[in-house]
Amino acid sequence: MISSDNFLDAMQRRHACKLFDETKRISKEKLELILEYGRLSPSSFGMEPWRFLVVQSQEMKEKLRSFCWDQPQIMTCSDLVLIKTVISPLAPGSKYSRDMLSRRDLPKDRIEAYFDIYDKFATAKMAGEGIFSWSSRQCYIAAANMMTGAAAMGIDSCPIEGFEKEKIESLLNMDPTKEELALIIAFGYRVNEVTKKVRLSLDKIVEYI
Repeated sequence: MISSDNFLDAMQRRHACKLFDETKRISKEKLELILEYGRLSPSSFGMEPWRFLVVQSQEMKEKLRSFCWDQPQIMTCSDLVLIKTVISPLAPGSKYSRDMLSRRDLPKDRIEAYFDIYDKFATAKMAGEGIFSWSSRQCYIAAANMMTGAAAMGIDSCPIEGFEKEKIESLLNMDPTKEELALIIAFGYRVNEVTKKVRLSLDKIVEYI
């Protein structure tokens, strides 16, 4: 059983690190463990829409920095993880959705019922907020697990939304009909100690009915 104290310590340690120690690198084993935390995360309908692009090249980081508001963590981090979400594979009736839903150990009629439920859901999403809006939220679940898991290993992170999405997608030759950029996370080791975490108290954010 995982200690609640250990998890709370990781949550207390995690912060948006703005400056990393450029001389320290995350080991291959620990980086793959962080990515595993993302892979094992829950997602709506079990679609696992996330795809992780790990940027380690300083040359590529330099290209990305100009599209990320010149934020210092882009260049100083050990590893930059771009979380992409698939788009067209999530369309109603797609082979991808069928393959993902068919993994369930259920009778054929139950699986086909799930096909129908998913198709109606995806159709409504496409007509409303859009597939990206829904699928990118799933990516944030994976991102949270990756950052907390990293903190538990003494590795710092910074989630980044300040970027020019279309320009980065163009740089990476991404086809926006097939996948889009949801979020960027910088991972590495902090230079400066963090200030005390400031959060609203539970009584201000929780109510019971």
